[in-house]
Amino acid sequence: MIGIGTDLVELDRFRLALQRTPGLVDRLFSDAEKAYALRRKDPTERFAARFAAKEAVMKAMGVGLWKFPLRDIEVVKAPSGAPSVRLHGKAARMAEERGVTEWRLTLTHTDRVAQAIAVAL
Repeated sequence: MIGIGTDLVELDRFRLALQRTPGLVDRLFSDAEKAYALRRKDPTERFAARFAAKEAVMKAMGVGLWKFPLRDIEVVKAPSGAPSVRLHGKAARMAEERGVTEWRLTLTHTDRVAQAIAVAL
């Protein structure tokens, strides 16, 4: 194991941030992540869980926020429905430099918070 990271996002605060800053969704999420989240009437829980995952991945890599664009981290779903991490650009290069070859990711949410745990292997 190279690192582990976790993050917790309050849904009401995240919903408000998305309402106040409409361009935030495009800045933070891939087209596939947006399409997945926007299938819901209120996509906030899905966006918040993916944002938490991005922060958890950065923590697992031992880097601070904004060391690379958050869109460089993409949460994808396996055919089984299990979430996983796909890295692009600078995030992929930094992970490779640190010897990360695999990821484990878990997401969960309640009506108030979303949480992610990422393990870099």
